[in-house]
Amino acid sequence: MDHIVRDNPDRCRYELVIDDRIISVADYVLDGTMLTVPHVETEPAMRGQGMADRLMRGMLDDLRAGGRTIRPLCSFAADFIHQHPDDHELLAG
Repeated sequence: MDHIVRDNPDRCRYELVIDDRIISVADYVLDGTMLTVPHVETEPAMRGQGMADRLMRGMLDDLRAGGRTIRPLCSFAADFIHQHPDDHELLAG
């Protein structure tokens, strides 16, 4: 399933898009180079298919490329990062 993960700064969120449809979102608050992520949500019909994982991977890769860090308040986002030690460096101090 082809997908893109894009930053939508006008809506302060990252979006997972498949077939021009927004499937999953991660809301954020930007403070300098740190993103605080209070909420990650996937369309109910698409839950349990790894969509939020794809969103998180794309978002974290984008943060890494942009020299940003993350403060995950959402338990899903925090658990995802905890399960991927290579991403621990992105955690805001």
